[in-house]
Amino acid sequence: MTRQYRAVSLLSGGLDSMLATKAVLEQGIHVEGINFYTGFCVEGHTHAIRKHHSDKIKRNNALWVAEQLGIKLHIVDIVEAYKDVVLNPKYGYGAHLNPCLDCKIFMVKKAHEWIQQKGFDFIITGEVVGQRPMSQRPDTMPIIAAESGAEELLLRPLSAHNLPPSKPEREGWVDRDQLFGFRGRNRKPQIALAAQWGITDYAQPAGGCCFLTDANYTDKLQDLWAHRPNRAYELDDIMLLKIGRHLRPRPHFKMIVSREEGETHFLEGYKNQFLWIKTASHSGPLTLLDGDTLTDDDVHLAAQISARYSQGKHAAEVICQFARPGAALQEISVTPLRDLPDTWLL
Repeated sequence: MTRQYRAVSLLSGGLDSMLATKAVLEQGIHVEGINFYTGFCVEGHTHAIRKHHSDKIKRNNALWVAEQLGIKLHIVDIVEAYKDVVLNPKYGYGAHLNPCLDCKIFMVKKAHEWIQQKGFDFIITGEVVGQRPMSQRPDTMPIIAAESGAEELLLRPLSAHNLPPSKPEREGWVDRDQLFGFRGRNRKPQIALAAQWGITDYAQPAGGCCFLTDANYTDKLQDLWAHRPNRAYELDDIMLLKIGRHLRPRPHFKMIVSREEGETHFLEGYKNQFLWIKTASHSGPLTLLDGDTLTDDDVHLAAQISARYSQGKHAAEVICQFARPGAALQEISVTPLRDLPDTWLL
């Protein structure tokens, strides 16, 4: 009897990885999904916390895709291991702080380690030749296969006809004729294939699923690194960059000001780590102060800024409560700051 081959598919939650997985499932291969959590993922954080774009479905797309395809999904935390990719990318950054080529090599390498441990046969990705300027060029796709160690065990079903046959194709584990030859950034072929398979609901491509491709986020990350002795970061650091309005009124401290109820609730979980300010006389935001050696004058200025974002922004006086970590609650009365220099806003 011919045995059933087993593959693991890198599921980002986007249409390409969904279709690539479906293409192999259609051939009777046992497929399981794997999703690597870096800490910079867009889904499951700001999408879930904020009411902004409340008309959009809030879900983890990788989990949702796995459910639609009827496969098991393994979510793997790589936050610590991924730091070196972010800080020291061999192939550099893209338009912002996105180490896309190093990232893809790293994730395929992790997938290759996974199939060796689990006894699976090959790896699937949704890569399309020419779709991404760094990691999906004709000259960089072989680099991913080679440097990840996956070599010929890496199958790209959507662009297979544009690439040399992988081992699964050569050995007949999958039928190459049933794979595809998509190329470039035009998504029409993928959309047409989805329609052919009856797939009507899928994540719309909009710059990827990583905050390192986002200019606003990476500006905040650059600011964080610029005001610390080195570029080391923790998960809390990169999580907080996704939340609230960020201001740096003075070089030695930064403010994180909640913009709505969900963000306020989220930031409350950090009140034991940061000096915090909350308007008491008027409805308003919760503010965290990130910095060392904060003086009373710093707190007064931060309270004025916080009051400016409260319902009392036009009042003559706003009472704010604040507390330093481990210290008693205090109150301060301030006049809201009317105008903020643009240079304070990150």
